[in-house]
Amino acid sequence: MNTSHWTGRAATGLAALAITTALWSLPAAQAPAGGGLTAGDAVARAYDVVLDADFTRMPAVVAETCGPAPVEVCTGLMTMSRWWELMLDPEHPGRDARFVTSVQRAVAETTAWTVREPRRAEAWFYLGVALGARGQWRVLHEEKLAAAREGKRVKEALDRALALDPSLQDAEFGTGMYRYYAGIVPSYMRWLQWMFSLPGGDRADGLARMERASRGGQLVTAEADYQLHLIYLWYEGRIPDALAKIRHLQQRYPRNPHFQDAEAAIHRRYRGDHRAALQVGERLLAMAMQGRVHEAALAAPRARLIMSQAYDALGQREAARPLVAAIIADARTAPVDVVRIARQMDRASRVRP
Repeated sequence: MNTSHWTGRAATGLAALAITTALWSLPAAQAPAGGGLTAGDAVARAYDVVLDADFTRMPAVVAETCGPAPVEVCTGLMTMSRWWELMLDPEHPGRDARFVTSVQRAVAETTAWTVREPRRAEAWFYLGVALGARGQWRVLHEEKLAAAREGKRVKEALDRALALDPSLQDAEFGTGMYRYYAGIVPSYMRWLQWMFSLPGGDRADGLARMERASRGGQLVTAEADYQLHLIYLWYEGRIPDALAKIRHLQQRYPRNPHFQDAEAAIHRRYRGDHRAALQVGERLLAMAMQGRVHEAALAAPRARLIMSQAYDALGQREAARPLVAAIIADARTAPVDVVRIARQMDRASRVRP
């Protein structure tokens, strides 16, 4: 998977909204009389469980949430759980396959919902976020043209949701993300806009919409913070603001190891502060060994990789060697990308003088 190019970065935001879909065996919930998202508070609480990486709880949480919430949300919550599981081990084929199965079901079922209830704003909202989830997956697999078509459908669905219910600030986050990325698309990518008749963008307006959603959305505030931290890093040059967003997410979701990894990446790639990255790796390893993060079996090798890369950058290669060896010894259960990088480091260390 290659997420370094522009399209990969842009599509990362689309799946941030993937809270969707249906369990057909449950009774349908009634649309809220005043607009908004039905049982949005319950859905938000369930999504907090996902963002804290407490994946084993999700079946029970979904069972509690659906009934008050629309049945279309149930598969979507599991889809988002699958996505964040994949984030912790992004090159694992089994995790990838589980996510694909879930998101395909999400798209099919939310599409059916909009057919049944074309005047229901939240049906269009959940369709937009399901398409966004699938769009991100397509970009990760370098299906650029399919992802561009998906992006157009995402915007159309969310625009329809906002036309029916302007109070849906969660949908405004998605449209803001589209407007931002469309506003900064490089000239060599503009042929995609022409080919698919994609609407133009507005960088400033898109960013303002996303920031409003991060403050006032019902479901996407944390996702908005995460996506805004990427935008601040990649395009806005606001490194301290990006770091602040990630540290806020660490406080809100202290048991999700990904947010520790994200902080280490900021120190390593954007600040060149390898000692700070080392400290984050040490902290994450201690948390994993003490059972203070979920998915500790994935977090511990990730922490060792952070530390070994920091030691290597600081010229302390002997300190890195046992960490790399521990990752390789744990190859069956460690994240696939972590093992791959550790093996590369091991080979490089053997040819160094």
